Amino acid sequence: MSSHAFADRLRSNAIRRRFRDPELRAVLWLGLLTVLLTVLASAQVGWLQVVPVAVLTVPLLLGAVLLGPRTLSWFVVFVMVMIVVGASRVTLSDRDAAAIGVHFLLGAIVLSVAMRRTYLGVGGLSDELMLLDLTHRLDQGAIPPMPPGWLADSAVLPAGGTRFAGDFVVAARVEDRLEIVVVDVSGKGERAGTRALQLSGAFGGLLGAVPPGDFLPAANRYLLRQDWQEGFATAVYLSIDLGDGAYEIRTAGHPPALVRRASTGRWEEADSVGPVLGLIDDVDFDACAGALGVGDMLMLYTDGVVEARGIDLEDGISNLVATADHLAVTGRGGGARRLLEGLSASADDRALVAVGRRR
Repeated sequence: MSSHAFADRLRSNAIRRRFRDPELRAVLWLGLLTVLLTVLASAQVGWLQVVPVAVLTVPLLLGAVLLGPRTLSWFVVFVMVMIVVGASRVTLSDRDAAAIGVHFLLGAIVLSVAMRRTYLGVGGLSDELMLLDLTHRLDQGAIPPMPPGWLADSAVLPAGGTRFAGDFVVAARVEDRLEIVVVDVSGKGERAGTRALQLSGAFGGLLGAVPPGDFLPAANRYLLRQDWQEGFATAVYLSIDLGDGAYEIRTAGHPPALVRRASTGRWEEADSVGPVLGLIDDVDFDACAGALGVGDMLMLYTDGVVEARGIDLEDGISNLVATADHLAVTGRGGGARRLLEGLSASADDRALVAVGRRR
């Protein structure tokens, strides 16, 4: 093959790749739609007299959703030019002129959004898809498969019905040892959600990589290095041997874990205390050790589960265990979510994990 033929093939392949680009196809379709609407709006004959020039706002808004930041800037300018072309070919009333002015203002707003997106390098639906993919990859609240004789379930309910919460659950299983940490990040809204995403990835890397007694100290040092203004978090950490049921629970400024003994049918609070993560360096976290027998269960949860306006911590814990017994939470799939939904509504994020042995 000659060099000229090889170069022509490369150019042909490059052109085909460009036309397979979803954004380029979106630009072409939106451009054709804009031109078509301009023709219809400027014709003003017969039934076309009901088509206003302001209909060009439709491709403008579609472009804001579908196009990247660089392409969107040029497309907004193109739509504005088409609005001017369409308006120049018809007789406009004062009301129509005011409406077109409003749409120019809308175009300026879309341009400013495009400029902000340029700073991030993402736009259209890609920014939302990136966040959604990140939440799926981190998979907050997922519990690894359990061996025969064990049940485990978890749920996270963000306040306001969003997908991002300041509470999260991370779990890892290394051979016959299951490690779980339930964390409540300081703050609310987007700031708490972004911190939770960062911490869930970091804590997930620590689980199973350090000895159980070193996990909370390592997590504490990590938060201190972030130097966040409101950079603290509470946590409860569980390490349990899936062979004999021996466990260790450590807490960091967090509500106590609960243990239900099948022999008595009563819930007990795990006696473990420790300081909040991210405030004090070089601290120790006392462990509460024990063993789960057949029919026993452990519950880890965040303060949003047991605290609400007008309800103190002890009353909230009593309400939690009463609801758990009423719903017969067994650790099977969906039980943790049913338990959270069965509690009184809370304005805070909520997370809960239940781990138990089969009868």
